[in-house]
Amino acid sequence: MAHIVIIVHRDASFTEAEYFMRPLSEVWQEQGHRVTVVSGTDEFVDGDIGVLHVDLTVIPDDYLELMRRYPKTINGAVKDISKRRISGHIVTPGDGYEGEVIVKTDLNCGGSVEASLSGRRSFAARCWNAARRRLPLSLRSEIRSTEYPIFDSPKKVPPGVWRNKSLIVERFQPERRGDLYCLRSWVFVGDREVSSLYMAHQPVIKGGNFIERILVDLPDEIREIRRELNFDFGKFDYVMVDGRVVLYDVARTPTLGVTPRDQYMPRIRLLAEGLDSLLKA
Repeated sequence: MAHIVIIVHRDASFTEAEYFMRPLSEVWQEQGHRVTVVSGTDEFVDGDIGVLHVDLTVIPDDYLELMRRYPKTINGAVKDISKRRISGHIVTPGDGYEGEVIVKTDLNCGGSVEASLSGRRSFAARCWNAARRRLPLSLRSEIRSTEYPIFDSPKKVPPGVWRNKSLIVERFQPERRGDLYCLRSWVFVGDREVSSLYMAHQPVIKGGNFIERILVDLPDEIREIRRELNFDFGKFDYVMVDGRVVLYDVARTPTLGVTPRDQYMPRIRLLAEGLDSLLKA
């Protein structure tokens, strides 16, 4: 049996959000593995495999250095998952693209995690974060991911958005089935995976706004993207447009959303089996 050491951010809680990693760790303990959760980098806890579970877009170097001390790691080499790092369809002024666009935060999850962590450090930071949420789009650093605005063309995007380094503008390339929008979601742990397609009336599919979920096969192209990004565990959101993958988002600390436990546990038990392939890698 292995000793699994899960590293989380020093200012975060492993139990506050409904992370996939929480029930995964429970299953591993049921199987006889030892699981230790460590906050921050001040303490090194020896183990057979280290899990980088720091819920930030860009991982600070001290966490990456800590991960290098483990003989095996999960996501130990995944430093940066910003949109500018992973997106292949960013629009810039004057690049010739004239179709629909969507404005997103460069930071993952609408920038909410970084804002939450900074707010815990000081009262002034909490006040500043609250004030920025009420500012015009061109001055925002945080947007709820369910509220990413879509514009008919780049010309309709407010000029200040292009100068805001916290935001990016992407081509809006939806996958449709009739009147419904689609989102493909791939969750994986090592060599175990679950690949789903969600359908909804809204163009941005998040949380519980989908009306149907079905299992689908994976294209080879998305597997190649995973190899390039060095992911051992995570969730990729993407669509298929004209037979090609359009990557929307990647997450190294995915959450379960509003799914009831009795519905997600069969998937969790399947994914938990992927630990063996990572220990043997």
